Amino acid sequence: MSEIRVSEAARLLGVSDDTVRRWIDAGRLPATRSDTGRRTIAGADVAAFARELADAPDGGDGTVSARNRLDGIVTRVVRDGVMAQVEVQAGPFRIVSLVSREAADELGLEPGSLVAARVKATSVMIDRLGEAL
Repeated sequence: MSEIRVSEAARLLGVSDDTVRRWIDAGRLPATRSDTGRRTIAGADVAAFARELADAPDGGDGTVSARNRLDGIVTRVVRDGVMAQVEVQAGPFRIVSLVSREAADELGLEPGSLVAARVKATSVMIDRLGEAL
């Protein structure tokens, strides 16, 4: 089973190292100490905790079928006659979406707008990363 360091878990969960340490201290995330005194978390426990965080209510009305939600901030909007290219920074992730210009205008999308990018796809590529991230 893979063991994940606090800093790696923080990066994967999109929070600070201190937040992960607080979750460990509060008993929300199980951890052990390595021989060198470093706290590590079992990969399966990080995955289960990530699912728990993803399943937490998001304040919406629950009428959207997409489960992959990334909260972020609009960094750029390029409009033409029919379409708009919207760039969102969601934590370490840059998301680029093409939406109709009408939708971008109705939503008032401009740099600085807080948004939720929802991903629903039938084809998603997954790359396995090495044990040490």
